[in-house]
Amino acid sequence: MTEPTKPIDLTKPIDPSESLIEYPSDFPIKIMGAMQDQFAQTIVELVTLHDPEFHAGKLEMRPSSGGNYLALTVTVRATSREQLDNLYRALSSHPMVKVVL
Repeated sequence: MTEPTKPIDLTKPIDPSESLIEYPSDFPIKIMGAMQDQFAQTIVELVTLHDPEFHAGKLEMRPSSGGNYLALTVTVRATSREQLDNLYRALSSHPMVKVVL
């Protein structure tokens, strides 16, 4: 008989040795927002603050079928869990961004 697993404490930081991501590595992030003139450029500028090597060539854009939204995929050079967490927080809290995956 197997022992029951302990519940995960989401308030404690994850031990880097338990990460499923190897650092450094290229890491794709999907971002969706309303179709606006400066959306893609704003996201490139924000991502560059967290990954200075990022550039628009690492950006994929896909408009929604109705043309109301724009989905972006940015591939960043992830160097640490802290870097990714900070980038996700910055993207998620930006007023132009609807969803970050």
